[in-house]
Amino acid sequence: MRTETVKIRLLLLGLALLSVIAFTVTAENTHAAQNCRSFPTQGFASLADAVKGSVVNISTTQVVEGNPLMPFFGTDSPFGEFFGPNLPKEFFNNKPQGKIKTHALGSGFVISKEGLILTNNHVVEKATEIKVKLQTGQEYDAKIVGKDLKTDLALIQVSPDKDFPEPAALGNSDAIRVGDWVMAVGHPFGLGHTVTTGIISAKSRVLGAGPYDNFLQTDAAINPGNSGGPLFNMKGQVIGINTAIIAQGQNIGFAIPVNMAKELLPQLKTGKVVRGFLGVMIQDITPDLAKTFELNSDKGAIVSDVAKGSPAEKAGLLRGDVILRLAGKEIENAHKLSQLAAATVPNTKIIVDILRDGKAETVLLTMGTMPSEEQTTFAPKEETTWGMAVQELTSQLAQQLGLEPGTVGVVISDIKEESPAAEAGLHPGDLITEINRKSVNNLKDYQQALKPGKNCENLLLIVKRDGGTFYVVLIPLS
Repeated sequence: MRTETVKIRLLLLGLALLSVIAFTVTAENTHAAQNCRSFPTQGFASLADAVKGSVVNISTTQVVEGNPLMPFFGTDSPFGEFFGPNLPKEFFNNKPQGKIKTHALGSGFVISKEGLILTNNHVVEKATEIKVKLQTGQEYDAKIVGKDLKTDLALIQVSPDKDFPEPAALGNSDAIRVGDWVMAVGHPFGLGHTVTTGIISAKSRVLGAGPYDNFLQTDAAINPGNSGGPLFNMKGQVIGINTAIIAQGQNIGFAIPVNMAKELLPQLKTGKVVRGFLGVMIQDITPDLAKTFELNSDKGAIVSDVAKGSPAEKAGLLRGDVILRLAGKEIENAHKLSQLAAATVPNTKIIVDILRDGKAETVLLTMGTMPSEEQTTFAPKEETTWGMAVQELTSQLAQQLGLEPGTVGVVISDIKEESPAAEAGLHPGDLITEINRKSVNNLKDYQQALKPGKNCENLLLIVKRDGGTFYVVLIPLS
């Protein structure tokens, strides 16, 4: 009897333990469910139906010279995979001459009842004709209102009618979390309205497309034709503008955060984007630099040069200063400083917190206006029989090319096809520092080296590219 009593007690104890375990597991699961963004219980159909009207197809026409199979946006662009066949660059070298019309497709979304549509700059940048088609099939002619090359955003407009769709709601891209569900809507490969879903894979991705890279990464399928289309959260709000993919990857797509677009919209509506300008060359703090400058942290950005006459020079910033905060905002690295400076309204007075020789100081600075694209991009000058155009190396060009302070030379701004320069493999952006063993510090030195009577000889150049230095020989064409 005593043995049976013990067995019963053990059985009851076991059942009690199982109950406790079951309760604990249930409680943990409930707690986990409360702390996770739940999978849409009704699927994605309701969301897709609610947002479909605001997404548009954009078709463009461009008049170009050359191969009709050349991709609309070029083979060298980080966004080039959205247009044209996935063929090697060598395929496009044999280009017939003459003006031809090319066509490309992209996406966009309505942001106002007045007919404003947001898309990517590379979808419409060089277009001579833009057509917008709604999900209903209704088609409109569109014009460019404003565009911004640096962030790859563009605003276009159509003349809406009474049936024009409701605008898409713009969300908060800062609030989206890695792992949150998202939906991409667009018109890939010209197939028409297409919906794909996935999650946010990462935030603040830097792809090397420009100084203002700050992409959302998603595994929602994005394909050619999705470019410029919206990335929605589960509330039906746009949190990104689909922009780029890694062609050799699997479901690795990138979207511009919508908060960046919202900041620029007022300026895009005026047709011109103006950015703040410090006038400094900056770099990240490496372990070696931190040791040399006796810094206790790698946070901030080191000033490697100050442009003459710039806001930074007028405020007294010096080479070797470490910028820690701009207008009270922490500077994590050089990339963050570039973004914050550009987003600051010109003529605004701000306080810059710095470290100088290990001591904390503050500088009062009046933000300048960033030079226009026309002033900062390569401008072809002084084309020669060697088939290359060059220009002076300014401090801003030096910063764009990643050159060290004090570097001298002339920058190649254009290369003529089938020329000695092209045959030798020179590229726009290469820096020429010597010709025939003589230093080239400026355009005057360059012109002296290429005086008439010397062009019949081979040219021995020293060229800097991507941090490397090498010799190049130019041979006259027979």
